[in-house]
Amino acid sequence: MSGIHGAQCAERIPRRKQRRGLDIVAGAITDGRPPAAEGRQGRPLIVTEDAELLDDLLRLCAAAGARPEVHHGGPQGRDSWEAAPLVLVGDDAARRVRGATRRRGVVLVGRDQDDSGVWRRAVEIGADHVLVLPDGEQWLVDRIADVAEGVGRPALTVGVIGGRGGAGASTLACALAVSSARQGRRTLLVDADPLGGGLDVLLGGETAEGLRWPDFAASRGRVGGGALEESLPELHSLRVLSWDRGDTVTVPPQAVRAVLAAGRRRGGAVVVDLPRRLDDSVTEALAQIDVGLLVVPAELRAIAAAGRVASAFGMVLRDLRVVVRGPCAPGLDDLEVARLLGLPLVGEVPAETGLLDAGAPPGSVARGPLARFCGGFWERALAGADAA
Repeated sequence: MSGIHGAQCAERIPRRKQRRGLDIVAGAITDGRPPAAEGRQGRPLIVTEDAELLDDLLRLCAAAGARPEVHHGGPQGRDSWEAAPLVLVGDDAARRVRGATRRRGVVLVGRDQDDSGVWRRAVEIGADHVLVLPDGEQWLVDRIADVAEGVGRPALTVGVIGGRGGAGASTLACALAVSSARQGRRTLLVDADPLGGGLDVLLGGETAEGLRWPDFAASRGRVGGGALEESLPELHSLRVLSWDRGDTVTVPPQAVRAVLAAGRRRGGAVVVDLPRRLDDSVTEALAQIDVGLLVVPAELRAIAAAGRVASAFGMVLRDLRVVVRGPCAPGLDDLEVARLLGLPLVGEVPAETGLLDAGAPPGSVARGPLARFCGGFWERALAGADAA
């Protein structure tokens, strides 16, 4: 697990409060401008002669997986000051950097909560934020980690839920992930159902080396996106986070939140196969899902069961849509199923027989009906995301 979990820092972030018209979060002031590090990687720059403060900042950089550049005096050269995606200026060095070029992504770091002069010094050097340690440690670890990883557009995250047992949600989730990876997109498939038997089995990779959910049960703090990706099994050009075949292990909500957030930070697509029940961990997963797909066989009993699922998940999931699985019972079609459930219709997912018998994962036949359905879904979903 080395390199995956960030160190546990502050246990909580203080509530938001207002001061001098600026937004204050975790001891930080911000004028709402975007960070300089957004979308690119680099080494943070530390400017301080305070040995104790430097030790703390180096510790936090290590927890975030970043190797900083350190200047003990003022900025040594315009290039390093302007090129660094994040600059951490010790309060002791504020006077020495007054003449530096104004730029985004400057954080003034101090220790004295009662020093009102820190706000004036922040304005003098054009700092975006004021951070007071130790209260703001977790915020700073997250910010440094964003710089180390590079923060771009988060992954489009799709959750798939069965309207009833055996609806085919896991099959569709796998097909969506396989289709996304085939199109050259960075793709993560997440099995959020510990009782489902493991999506790695459905993909033919149950013996593949890599971490499974039980390995993350003790996760605390931030999970590194790059390290997460490298630690998971790679099957059919995508990464898979599944369950093992051991005893059921409870993965706490905070671990689910941290792991999914790490996967989303890498960009591309994340597909989550969800169970048909709601608990705290599933709720954490739903909070990070952009669109949910409710898979419903076109029969009256399945529609009745799906209505209960839709009612429960719709209270948490912002965007829930229906995928109808044929063949349709007499008097039903996909439009009627969507109308009865009161949900937007994605379409009717076609059956594709013989794949599992042949050892091929769902959606792996590029010209098959299931792959075409998934390809059309991604095209529409990504176009909608670009327009948003």
